[in-house]
Amino acid sequence: MIDLATLTISKARKALDTKEFTAVELASAYLAEITEKNPELNVYLEVYDDVLEQAKKADELIAKGVSYPLLGIPLAIKDNILIKGKKVTAASKILEGYVAPYDATAILKLKAQGAVFLGRVNMDEFAMGGSTENSAFGVTKNPVDTTRVAGGSSGGSAVAVAAHLALGALGSDTGGSVRQPGAFCGVVGFKPTYGTISRHGLMAMGSSLDVIGPITQSVTDAEILFDAMKGVDVYDGTTVDEKVYPAVADKQKLTIGVPWDLLNQEGISEEVKENFKASVEKFKSLGHTITDISLPHIGLSLAVYYILMPAEVSSNLARFDGVKYGLHVDGKDLLEDYMKTRGEGFGAEVRRRILLGTYVLSAGYYDSFYGKAQIVRSLIQEEFKTAFQSVDLVLTPTTPAPAWKIGEKEDPLSVYLADVFTVTANIAGIPAISIPSGVTKENLPLGIQLMATHMGEEYLFKAGKEFLGE
Repeated sequence: MIDLATLTISKARKALDTKEFTAVELASAYLAEITEKNPELNVYLEVYDDVLEQAKKADELIAKGVSYPLLGIPLAIKDNILIKGKKVTAASKILEGYVAPYDATAILKLKAQGAVFLGRVNMDEFAMGGSTENSAFGVTKNPVDTTRVAGGSSGGSAVAVAAHLALGALGSDTGGSVRQPGAFCGVVGFKPTYGTISRHGLMAMGSSLDVIGPITQSVTDAEILFDAMKGVDVYDGTTVDEKVYPAVADKQKLTIGVPWDLLNQEGISEEVKENFKASVEKFKSLGHTITDISLPHIGLSLAVYYILMPAEVSSNLARFDGVKYGLHVDGKDLLEDYMKTRGEGFGAEVRRRILLGTYVLSAGYYDSFYGKAQIVRSLIQEEFKTAFQSVDLVLTPTTPAPAWKIGEKEDPLSVYLADVFTVTANIAGIPAISIPSGVTKENLPLGIQLMATHMGEEYLFKAGKEFLGE
């Protein structure tokens, strides 16, 4: 019997290589868990019918003495990352039944290592939301408390890992969509430096913000997936060579900056504050130096994000017109075809963001909103650059509160405010990781977030592993 509750990618690698169990047995164990738990949690939108075939091929390679870090490792894939020949819908009715014509570059790299893809998992429609309540296929429930949200937009990916329905999962992170659900579900969520993992084959939401990132049981596992997927891609002009940035120094002990003034904002729960203070003390006990820092414009990050992101959404989602692919609804003429298709195919949150983005890009408002937001974005980037001259990492809570009840937040703005700590890393393009840091009195998971300079992933992995005792 395979103990999925304590299994990690690194442990599974050793067990597969020593023939403790086979890839087919491992995949079968996860398929059994999915059959049992998925009806209640609503994680998988589709379980692939060739899972055991993929696992069998992995076993054949292992029998020949082949070993890759991800060979035979069962993974869940967010429903906005393309796998050739498989359905992919971004959890939207407008793409129901759409089949991917090619593999995302990240998927190609995982295939090259022999990873096993279990299926596609639920998300907020087109990655717009922080709770997976915006999926056209129903909400994904938090496995710790099924009356609560899983977070979003990669809620399905986080629950797949937290509920032991996959050994690891891929998500996408535009403003915290890997880290926030990771914190809500008590697992690790990692957002790499913008451009280190190709976006080719990831359905675009906010092109200057989107990154593919892993959700895992451990920091070590996140590093394994990152190493497998990173690299320059000719199909994505925004990918960057690691050599563009100077290598971070090899340090045993790190200096961690804490912007304490951020914790004075409204809406941050007392339990989050207490947990964060305890986490700071733990880093001190591990020998790291804690120092106060100031990021004067970081408080504007949320406002900047909710101007830039909808503007990019408005542009990126123009392609879904009922003509090229996906849903088509007939009207009396081409314009009505277009309006009916988008009106019926997109959910409320997607329509809201398209309208907001179109507004801030419109004549007369472009300079007032979008132009100013880009100026402030540059200021925030410069402030981080300055901060990282004196500190190695910046530490904040991941979320201002634990997971809320399903249906509790009817006001979209209250959901947007949950991104207050996470959007900054996307605006600045820097790497960030959320690691489990404890639970509330109600046993709800909490997380802390570490941010590093561009290509500073090594520091994130080091500090995260030490914090979790890996």
